[in-house]
This record gives sequence, C-alpha cells and structure tokens, in this order.
Amino acid sequence: MRGEGAPAQPGEISGGGSGASGAVPPPREGSGGGVPKRRGRRRVLRWVSSVLSFLILATAAGGYLYYRHLNGSIKTDVLNLGENKLGGSKPNAFGQTPLNILLIGSDARDDAANQALGGAKDTFDGPPLADVQMLLHLSADRSNMSVVSMPRDTMLMMPKCTEPGGKVHQASKGLVQTNESLGRGGPGCTVAAWTELTRIPIDHFMMIDFKGVVTMADAIGGVPVCVQQNVESRTRDGKGSGLKLPAGTSTIQGEQALQWLRTRYGFEDGTDLGRTHAQHMYMNSMAREFRKNAKLSNPVKLNSLAQAAIKAMVVDPGLNKIDKLYDLSMELKKVPTGRITMTTMPWVYSTREEGRVEPKPVEAEALFRMVREDIALDGKGSGTPNPDGTPASPAASTAPAAPSQPAADPAAPPAKIAVSVRNATGGKDGAQVRVKGRADEVAAILVGKGFTKAQSTQQTGAEDATVVRFSTPGQAGDAAAVATALGLPATAVEKSDEVTGIVLFVGKDWRSGNAPTPPPPAPTKAPDSARPLNGDDDKECMAVQPGFTW
Repeated sequence: MRGEGAPAQPGEISGGGSGASGAVPPPREGSGGGVPKRRGRRRVLRWVSSVLSFLILATAAGGYLYYRHLNGSIKTDVLNLGENKLGGSKPNAFGQTPLNILLIGSDARDDAANQALGGAKDTFDGPPLADVQMLLHLSADRSNMSVVSMPRDTMLMMPKCTEPGGKVHQASKGLVQTNESLGRGGPGCTVAAWTELTRIPIDHFMMIDFKGVVTMADAIGGVPVCVQQNVESRTRDGKGSGLKLPAGTSTIQGEQALQWLRTRYGFEDGTDLGRTHAQHMYMNSMAREFRKNAKLSNPVKLNSLAQAAIKAMVVDPGLNKIDKLYDLSMELKKVPTGRITMTTMPWVYSTREEGRVEPKPVEAEALFRMVREDIALDGKGSGTPNPDGTPASPAASTAPAAPSQPAADPAAPPAKIAVSVRNATGGKDGAQVRVKGRADEVAAILVGKGFTKAQSTQQTGAEDATVVRFSTPGQAGDAAAVATALGLPATAVEKSDEVTGIVLFVGKDWRSGNAPTPPPPAPTKAPDSARPLNGDDDKECMAVQPGFTW
C-alpha cells in the first residue's frame, strides 16, 4: 500500500487511501445573497463544489476578468475512456434526474509538494493510483444522498481504455487492483472500471491529490474528530501517517486533516477498511459543522476557498465552468445531513489474490442496484412526508449539472430491426460453462416475436445479466424495443463502441426458458455489511489499534 509511504504487507487489506482526502463535503445551508439584475457577470460568485467531505463555499465579488480567471484555472480530463458508455442518468417518472459523481483521491507524487506530503520516495514520479474511490449518488428528488466507497485493494477485471491521443490499454485478462485504473489513461479509466462493475451511469468525476487536500483543509478551517484512546500512527520502522491525537475529540485541519484521512496503522485493525470508516466520519463531521455554523460572509475567506478548490481539483468537461459548479452545489445543498448515508462496498477476502478483496456476491450487487434504481440507502424512502403522514409530492428538479437526455428515438417495426445474438451465459466470472446452442434458441424466440432479422452468431461474451447493446444513437429506440419484447428492464439497454449494430448478450440469468430470470425484489436498506453511517451521527469515535497508543 502506498497510502502511508509503505508497500502492502501480506494479509493486509487496503481500502481508502492516500488521496482520501479527495472527498469534499456537501454545502451548508443559508449561504445568502441575491443577484442584482444589472450586474451581469459581476454577480456574486458563490458556489459549493462537493467532493462530499470538504465543503467549498466561495463567494467572490469580482468582475468579468476574475470570472474568466477562475474558469481558466479549472483543470479537466476525459469523463469515460472505456467502451461501455451508459449515456448518463435517466429521469424518473416525475422528470427528475439523479446525479452520480465519482470522487477520486490520487496518490500522485509528481511534484515537490505531493512528494513531501506523500512520502514513499521509491514511488516518486511513478504512475498515480486512485487510492480513494467514492461514488456520490444524489437522489432524483434531492431528498437524500448516498456514498459508496470501494476499497482500493479490490480486485477487478479492468476494461479497455483508450486515451484521447489514441494509446490503448487493453482489457485485462486477469484480476487487477482497482486503484491501478488511474494509470491506464487517467480518471476516465477509473470511471470506466466503475461503470463496468456496477452498471451505474456516472455523470461527473472530481479528483484531488495530497496538496489539494491540505490546501482545502486550511482554507475551510477545522473539523472535530474523535478517537477512543490516545493514538500515534507510526510503526517502529517509520511507517504510518504521523497522526498524533489525544483521546476524545480534537479539531483538525491542514496537514493534520490529511494525516487523519490517510491513517491506516493505528485505526481499528490496521487495514484500509478502518481507514475508509475514518474518512466517512470526517466527511460527515465536516458537513455538520458547515450546516450549523453562521454564514461565511468574509469575502477574503470565501475568495481563498474558491481559489483553493479550483487549484485542488481536476473535473470532467461537464463541470468546467464556475456556473456549472455553482449549479451542482445548489443541488447538493438541498440534502439535509440526516439523509446522507456513507457506506463501503460489501467485500470478501479474495481466494485468488492473497491480502486483497473482491466484491461480496449478492450484497455488493444489492448496494449497486439500490443506487441504480435510486433507492435511499437509509431505508427512509424518498422525499419528506407531509405533516399528516402522507407521502410528499415530488417537485420537479432542475439540475443543470445533469447531462441532458436526448429525445426518445422511435423504434422501427420489429421485422426491420436486425439483431445479433451472442451466448454469454457463462457469466463474468467464468464459473459456469456456457449453455450450448443458447444463442440459437434465443434468436428463435426473437423471430417468434416478429424480429425476423434476428440471428445467432458464433461470437460469445460473458455477462451476469442479459444486456442489449447498440452502437449508434439512432439505434437506441430499436434496442429498447428488443429489450421490451423480451421483458428486460430499461437498464439492460446500453450504448457501446465495442459492438456494431444491435447485439443481444444472453447472460447467466437466462440459461434456459423463454424469458430471463426476473431479479428478486430490490432491497429497501443498505446491507449491514456496507457499514452504513448516517450524516447526523456525531457519536462515532474511532477505535485505536493495539500498540499505537501513548
């Protein structure tokens, strides 16, 4: 593990990591300030850009030149370098659109500041690792927010990633540690890996490095954290974050905040899974502090926050303007801290890679499904009930930060839709042998439903769930018609650069019969194995690992 300047030890697990710090908390309420009509671009620039733990609330009365200066300072990178592009979050029945933002903490040691903070001289100028990966899901009705962390030592099959310059990183033939995705072309490959694993459409990403964390923490001010005993994160051979705190509650900021977010040795069992829990506690505490404190009205302070935020982050092109970040901040601001739920992807120790973890069957997918289907992880449902106990009527959300949805593509008559059918019944893990002749059988089912141009192919695939992929926007309606005819959900239709035309992949869920096995009812609350932590929980206090007290 590189999070604290030391390689992973046999049997250790890592899961949050060096860049943990990457997270920025949701905005606080009551930021105030109207905008005079005649001021134009000289309006107050007030925005909150969230990587959930660090609230960035910035108001800078500047002018057109200052506005341009801030916009020109925003660093961007490609959103998705993979072949599987789900097309952004889809509106619900009320026209409201959820938002999914991948928060990435990079352990890059590519300059003097990051090298001084990150340590581990043997990694200087090496490929960066995505040591913190958190998916922030903002519900369509803006009533709740969910965060799912993935342990950085999670072993996955990496997708093919193509850099803008044409360099290709081929799909892995075996398991690869998830944090290596960042070195396969940048944050766009980390997004692609999440998309491939979870089938959750990711709308944006935000990435931060070591020095960005310290800069942001200094600009924001202190946040209270708690440890059950005196703690010092330092081993006899010099490993550890260097964090030293007395028992009870302390207020930390700057480099000490980075130490807290990076601490593995000294927390709980000394693994990165404990570190992830500490990160969640910090993020929730930060959100509570900004919600309860008075308004930030000092323009110098707010200006420093704005500049610190911009210098600290790399974002996708969809967030490349101050206005876009401001609009996003206003959406995040709508969620009360009591409806924020922090979780960690359910995991099991890998039997194939010692000391590493893999997604826990059933429970990890249940958590991903809740995010895909916009189900609140806290079990409280959507919206706030009316005083008489009846469900609240959802108000249409206007989230400018969400990608616009194209108009529905009308479908051609079934007899004119060409469909290739591939046998993918072995599943992604290859644990089962593909059912012989299954592509032929399903192609015949399609022909019987009027899709007379459906044909099986010798090409195969590996899918847990049956999916219909199409290659061009003009085929979206036709692909949806195929899915509807087979009783597949809308989420089973995906745009992909890896296919030509419309291709039906018959997955492990449809090894026999005339229709895929319907999924079980969706869960209504995050599984306990995800270790859910509510944003209003101010009683959490980190357990200290034996041998790291003073």
